[in-house]
Amino acid sequence: MTGRARVPSQPCSVLPGKRLRVPGLPSLAWVPPILLSPATSPRSQADDTDDGPVPGTPGLPGALGNSKSEDPEVPDREGLQRITGLSPGHSALIVAVLCYINLLNYMDRFTVAGVLPDIEQFFDIGDSSSGLIQTVFISSYMVLAPVFGYLGDRYNRKYLMCGGIAFWSLVTLGSSFIPRERFWLLLLTRGLVGVGEASYSTIAPTLIADLFVADQRSRMLSVFYFAIPVGSGLGYIAGSKVKDVAGDWHWALRVTPGLGVVAVLLLFLVVREPPRGAVERHSDSPPLNPTSWWADLRALARNPSFILSSLGFTAVAFVTGSLALWAPAFLLRSRVVLGETPPCLPGDSCSSSDSLIFGLITCLTGVLGVGLGVEISRRLRRSNPRADPLVCAAGLLGSAPFLFLSLACARGSIVATYIFIFIGETLLSMNWAIVADILLYVVIPTRRSTAEAFQIVLSHLLGDAGSPYLIGLISDRLRRSWPPSFLSEFRALQFSLMLCAFVGALGGAAFLGTAIFIEGDRRRAQLHVQGQWGLPFVRPWLLADFRILPACPSVPARVPGFPEPTALPSFGFGSAWPTN
Repeated sequence: MTGRARVPSQPCSVLPGKRLRVPGLPSLAWVPPILLSPATSPRSQADDTDDGPVPGTPGLPGALGNSKSEDPEVPDREGLQRITGLSPGHSALIVAVLCYINLLNYMDRFTVAGVLPDIEQFFDIGDSSSGLIQTVFISSYMVLAPVFGYLGDRYNRKYLMCGGIAFWSLVTLGSSFIPRERFWLLLLTRGLVGVGEASYSTIAPTLIADLFVADQRSRMLSVFYFAIPVGSGLGYIAGSKVKDVAGDWHWALRVTPGLGVVAVLLLFLVVREPPRGAVERHSDSPPLNPTSWWADLRALARNPSFILSSLGFTAVAFVTGSLALWAPAFLLRSRVVLGETPPCLPGDSCSSSDSLIFGLITCLTGVLGVGLGVEISRRLRRSNPRADPLVCAAGLLGSAPFLFLSLACARGSIVATYIFIFIGETLLSMNWAIVADILLYVVIPTRRSTAEAFQIVLSHLLGDAGSPYLIGLISDRLRRSWPPSFLSEFRALQFSLMLCAFVGALGGAAFLGTAIFIEGDRRRAQLHVQGQWGLPFVRPWLLADFRILPACPSVPARVPGFPEPTALPSFGFGSAWPTN
C-alpha cells in the first residue's frame, strides 16, 4: 500500500499491532500498534555501516526518547574479572606497562627537540630543515597508522606491539651513529621510528577500553595519557642532561633504545589479550563480528562526533607539535636578545637551560592539565552529558590567548613568557584523555583500532606532521626579508609561532560542534554493542513522515531490547509495509 500518511479517524483510535519481518529484528517480530512508512522497508534500511538508532526521537520512551537515559549497568570487580579473565591487579599492571611504553615513545620523540640546536650545528642546517626532522617522522607514523589499525582490529594486539617496539628500538639506536655529511640518513631513520609508534598508539587505548568501562576507563585513560606530557618533558630533560654529561648529543639518542628492550619483555610477559567489547556487553559471549574495512570507514565517516572531535584534536596536535620542536629554540633566542645568555655560535655547545626548564614545564602542565580535565569532565557529566567536548573546547579556546601573550611578552620578560606558557600548556593538556574517551564510547569495539588510526592520520596530516616544518619555513622566509641579526632570528620565529593561537581557536570551535552530536552517537554505539539496535521506527529521516497523536494513550508492545510490555505511543506514518 502507498499514499499519504493514514491517521485513525478518532483522535485516540489505534491501529492493531502486527507480526512483521523487520530487518534487524527476529523474524515475525511483534511490532507496536503503528503504521509503518515506506522508509522502514528493507530497501531503505541503513546498511551495516550504521551503528544503530538515533536517540532523542520525540514521543519514544527511554533511551530512544527525550528522557534522560542512564548508562548501562557497569560490571563490578568480580564481573570484570569473569568477563576479561584478568584480576583487577593484573589489569592495572597491564595499564602500567602500557603507560611505561607510552612514556618511552614520547620521551624519544622529544629528545631530538631537546638537542635541536646541537643537531642544527652538527649537520649545518637551517630552521626549515630542522622542522623536516619532525615532519618526516610524523608522516611515516601517519601513513603506517591505518595499517596497524586494520591489523589491531583483527589480530593479536600484544604481538603487534612487541614487533613494532622492537623495530623502533633498533632504528632509534642506529640513528645515533650517522655522520655529519649524511643528514638524509637521519631523516630516513627518524621516519622508520614511526613504525614503532604506529604499532603502539593505535592499539594500546583499545586494550584499556577492553579492560575497563565508564569512570574506571576514564581514570585509566587519564593515567595512560599522563605519560604523554611526562614523557615529552623527560625527553627534553634527558636530551639536554645526557648531552651535558657525555659531551656529545649523539648519546641522548641512545637512552630510549635500551629502555625499549625492557618494554618488549614487559609486553611479552605481562600483557594478555582481553576479548574485544566484552566488558561493554557485560558478557563473555563471542565478540562482535568485524565488518569489512570499507564498511568501517563508511561508519566512521557518518559519525559526526568522531569526525569533529578528531578535527579538534588536530588543532591540539598542530599547536603541541609546533611548541614541542620550536619552544626551546625560541626561548633561547629570546634570552640572547635580552642579553641573558650568549648566542649559539658554530663550534660552541648551545645552552641547554631552556630545554630543561621547558621540559619541566611540560611535565608539570601535562600532569596538571590531564588530571584537571578528566576531573572537571567527570563532575560535569553528572548534570551535562555533553561535558566532555565542552571541556575540550574550553581548554583550547582558553589556551589561545595565553599562548599569544607568551610570544608577545618574550622580548620584555622571559619570566612572564614562562608563566603564560605554563597556563596555556595546562589548558591544552586538558584534551588528551578526554578525546581518547570520546572516541572509545562513540565507536563500537570492532572499529576502534581503525578509528584510532584514522584519528592519528587526520591529526598528524593537518596537525603536527606539517606544523614544525611550516613554522620553520615561515621563520626562514621572514628572516631573509630582514637584515641578518640575532633580533631578526628571534622576531621571525616569534611571528611564525603566533599561528598556533589562531589554530587553537579553530580547534575549540570543532569541539563545540562535537557537543551537538555527542549524546546521540554515544547511545547509538551502546545499543549496537548490546544488540539493541536496528529498530525501524527511529531512523532520523522518518521524522518527516511521523504524525504523532499526543492525545492517544500509550500502548503496551513487545519490542526486542525493551522490558515487556513497553509502553509505546501511537503513531500515524506513511503507508503500511506489507505483512507476511
